[in-house]
Amino acid sequence: MDNDFLGRGWSYPPRFDRDAGAVAMVTDEQDIEESLRILFGTQRGERLFQPKYGLDVNDLLFEAMSTTMRTLLEDRVKIGILIYEPRIEPLAVKVHSQEPASGELQIELEYRVRSTNSRYNLVFPFYRSDSNEMARSAANALSWTSSST
Repeated sequence: MDNDFLGRGWSYPPRFDRDAGAVAMVTDEQDIEESLRILFGTQRGERLFQPKYGLDVNDLLFEAMSTTMRTLLEDRVKIGILIYEPRIEPLAVKVHSQEPASGELQIELEYRVRSTNSRYNLVFPFYRSDSNEMARSAANALSWTSSST
């Protein structure tokens, strides 16, 4: 079967092959999965030439996890996929938080690849703060304590 429709793109996060002197590329279903992770993790306005690209999950970080909030997030995922990922058809989208105080949301997506009719699942964890923010905070705290002594 010809999978040209599934595409080929840079790996995410970008990886480099030193031996080949090139960017590591991904194809087919892996390209779709990495494209979805980019879509879910991008805020609107973050991409200069596609300012509407992304899900804007950060806007809802401190909102109560109610049925209305889950429905809003599920709709954002479905609309984002409809507009920016035409290679797949979302079959089911569920948003939940196993422990609301933890600041973590799980976006579960079940989808079908249109050209191959194959079904896949993706679970995207979304956190209030990521490890980079925590590392920066720790580094700032360490630099403040070392310069103040």
